[in-house]
Amino acid sequence: MSDLGAGLGLVWALPFVGLILAIALAPLAAPRVWHAHFGKIAAGWALAFLLPFAALHGFAPAAHLAAEALLADYLPFVVLLGALYTVAGGVRLTGTLRGTPAVNTLLLLAGTLAASVTGTTGAALLLVRPLIRANRRRRHKRHVFVFFIFLVANIGGALSPLGDPPLFLGFIAGVPFAWPTQNLLAPMIFAGSVLLLLFFALDSYHHRRAPAGDPAPLAEFERLGVTGKINLVLLLAIVAVVMASGTWRSETVIELAGAGLPLPRLLAVLALLAIALLSLRFTRPQIRQANEFDWAPMSEVAILFAAIFITIAPVLAMLRAGTAGAAAALVPLVNPGGIPDDRAYFWATGLLSAVLDNAPTYLLFFNLAGGDAARLTGPLASTLVAISAGAVFFGALTYIGNAPNFMVRSIAERSGTKMPSFFGYVAWAALCLLPLFAATSWIFL
Repeated sequence: MSDLGAGLGLVWALPFVGLILAIALAPLAAPRVWHAHFGKIAAGWALAFLLPFAALHGFAPAAHLAAEALLADYLPFVVLLGALYTVAGGVRLTGTLRGTPAVNTLLLLAGTLAASVTGTTGAALLLVRPLIRANRRRRHKRHVFVFFIFLVANIGGALSPLGDPPLFLGFIAGVPFAWPTQNLLAPMIFAGSVLLLLFFALDSYHHRRAPAGDPAPLAEFERLGVTGKINLVLLLAIVAVVMASGTWRSETVIELAGAGLPLPRLLAVLALLAIALLSLRFTRPQIRQANEFDWAPMSEVAILFAAIFITIAPVLAMLRAGTAGAAAALVPLVNPGGIPDDRAYFWATGLLSAVLDNAPTYLLFFNLAGGDAARLTGPLASTLVAISAGAVFFGALTYIGNAPNFMVRSIAERSGTKMPSFFGYVAWAALCLLPLFAATSWIFL
């Protein structure tokens, strides 16, 4: 892939840029057209890369690149996401809660703590619906879900390879399982605490201006509890599958349509599909109905990220080519003079993770820093902290920085909450997160 990247010009990044701009602008400029035809628009941008590439380099290289992107990278990603979506959608946390600042802050704290165990996707999907029900009577509530994305869908996943895909890739590359907990705990507590305090102050202000409203009628009250408990067992099964696929070393590679898929990863895909089917089979339909569960958010993420994985392929190839590629100007920023600059690694990894997929971006900078897990967890541990925190934290900067962001936005909007536009969300994130990240890099790097 690095040889390919060395021969590509920046013009090959245009389909990816066009797709990102379409995701950002089309829902504002033509919302009805976008919601009715976003799949066709995404496919159009994917073809805008694949067809010219096939014309210039041949059909076989184009087909191989698409197969690598979709089967080797996208398939494990979307199957894990789909399994978590299916299983978490079969758990219902019951109980009548009022969306007061204290209750909302506690729900965000619980999700932040759970994210490193169940993954950011699992924690977000488990708690977003109780949060929606708690705030159903609130007039000003979009900020609740913005901070939910910041904390539960991103920053909370910093403490284990199960929390966020970049850390899982590090685990596969040889980073010890407990390393993120030992080394990212302090920055995660700092960033999470600041955001929770900021959220409590902001939510208290909005709650004073427009309280949550009268309590629900007595007939609507529910006892606190959990239904669909079988899915909690299946959630643990997903965790076990992810851990096993990262721990099991095998030289066997299965060829699928010209793309190589390591045997552990293929078996993990099959196991996750089986877990999702078990959830659908053994969860009572009434539980999913009460959760207002439907496939629209998952299908939107699956379709858009398929196009993202295809159009991002030449961008990542250029980056992997290092000084031989069209993106060579980035390399001195992250490794000036051959000496790791931790703050440069943090910002470069983070800002690219906000607009590219944060998992391959993590892997790119992991390799730019030498790619030796023993060295990066030893004398260069601060550099790996910078790369890891940048990839996980900055995923909150845009809706496309991490897949759960898109899901939370979609679920919240389908419940009647008007979420910020793409650029509106970026404005929220820049205002709240960039000063926090600057402080984090100054204190910890």
